[in-house]
Amino acid sequence: MIDLVTGAPRRVYVLTRDLVFRGKLGGVVAGAGGEITRDAAACDLAVIELESRGWEEQIRDARGRGIPVLAFGSHVNAELLRRARELGAEAVPNSRVEAALAQLLAPSI
Repeated sequence: MIDLVTGAPRRVYVLTRDLVFRGKLGGVVAGAGGEITRDAAACDLAVIELESRGWEEQIRDARGRGIPVLAFGSHVNAELLRRARELGAEAVPNSRVEAALAQLLAPSI
């Protein structure tokens, strides 16, 4: 649910194979007052690792429903980052995903 006062996303879907990233991203979401959801259809923001199974379909689906997508992947795989941007996601290297997520979750007042 989007916070009606701040306009910030509150339910975040995270698709990643990496448990360390999942934990770090979960901490960012919780710190911003949001919650992680396992239901991609019920999210306000999707965070998708570019080497996860079905990542392109997940981005297409979320963007088709008007859900913003933060995609992340290795900086050495510029082609995947470019492809995610073509699909409508904001795409950042792994080293920037936590900061980019915090910025997306920040109040827009």
